[in-house]
Amino acid sequence: MRALTNEGASLGKLSSKHVVSAGGVVFRRVNGGFEVALILLRNGWCLPKGLIEENETLEDAALREVREETGLDGVLVDKIGEISYNFFKDKRYFKTVHFYLFRHVGGSVDAHDSEVYGVRWFPITEALRVLTYVNEKKIMAKAMEMLKQAGRS
Repeated sequence: MRALTNEGASLGKLSSKHVVSAGGVVFRRVNGGFEVALILLRNGWCLPKGLIEENETLEDAALREVREETGLDGVLVDKIGEISYNFFKDKRYFKTVHFYLFRHVGGSVDAHDSEVYGVRWFPITEALRVLTYVNEKKIMAKAMEMLKQAGRS
């Protein structure tokens, strides 16, 4: 019984760290509808996102991550929202990711960086179905609503 108590105590002292990331939903208009670019990682289809570098704004980091992970260039439209979650990897991490909506203006999905297995354009409703994480599906649903409300649909 003593070992369980000590183990529980050591787990309670597990160090933690808060990290902030930024990413985006990049969209284009196709045949009267919208397509969005998703990245394929080892765990499934996701939105591009990554850590903020020194002296970088959230918006700049989001644009950089979209460019690096998708190969696409975008113009900032607006902030979509943020998600928060935690995970364990040698310590407990509390992560907040800020997401922005970007209108596609150039680039190629073939120009993504090596940490991404692939990039593909999806109709926005299909992207809602194929995204791996529930929180990212919520961000995509907000992006879809923003596009509708802006009269872009």
